[in-house]
Amino acid sequence: MTDLAARRAAFRRLHESGCFVMPNPWDVGTSRYLAAMGFPALATTSSGFAFTRALPDTDWAVPLDAMLAHIAEIVAATDLPVNADFESGYAHDPEGVARNVAACVATGVAGLSIEDATGDPTRPLYEIAEGAERIRAARAAIDASGTGVLLTGRAECYLTGHSEPLPEAIRRLQAYAEAGADVVYAPGPKRREEIRILVEALAPVPVNILMSTNPGLKVADLGGLGVRRISVGSSLARAAWTGFIRAAKRIHDEGSFGGFDGSVSFSEINGFFRQDLKKRDLKERDRA
Repeated sequence: MTDLAARRAAFRRLHESGCFVMPNPWDVGTSRYLAAMGFPALATTSSGFAFTRALPDTDWAVPLDAMLAHIAEIVAATDLPVNADFESGYAHDPEGVARNVAACVATGVAGLSIEDATGDPTRPLYEIAEGAERIRAARAAIDASGTGVLLTGRAECYLTGHSEPLPEAIRRLQAYAEAGADVVYAPGPKRREEIRILVEALAPVPVNILMSTNPGLKVADLGGLGVRRISVGSSLARAAWTGFIRAAKRIHDEGSFGGFDGSVSFSEINGFFRQDLKKRDLKERDRA
């Protein structure tokens, strides 16, 4: 419990100043590798995990129990704070959101996010008042736990094709911050001016920005715009899928193994995990 409290305190401190990157692994191996690189925190990716189960994302296709088990596995994989991509809380009603958030907190996360996407293409977003009520329910569940887990409120305007995503996202995120969100997040903005407007409209609430493509902005650029936290969502998982699909297509379509050119060697990856296992064994012996 002390270890989890330390992680949660460290995660909260990261949001007090500066700008940091919180990459999104999709399994234990990628979690260990990213931690070894020196990132200060990790976040789960609902998409990355869904794809490993041959399931689509955003359709509520992954069962809640499976997602909770996955989140717990990522939390246990490293000593870093982990933020859970908890989608829409796996419930429509605030009571269900509160119940599920309590279960997510119990996995040991340092933070979690709640979206306002309904999963229904005929009504893709909850009304703002509904969204705020769901955030209040999540806030109450976290407060009741006494853990200090950080709550992120997400506005899915860009991802659901809203006609005016920026102003609508601002309205929603302002309501979610008032309802108790510690951090706000609207996946979608890529242009400097959009990001600047979003950050200034929400100040002083910390803003998370998603970098799912390469718009030409670097971490320093986003920090200069006032962004506090950067995540990459499914991008690392998709990068891995891209290499896999391209190589497999060349084998199938051309009879060529050229898709393996430039791949990281077996010895490099195996060597990393050999050393990583030794470190974990030493750590366990020290604890014993």
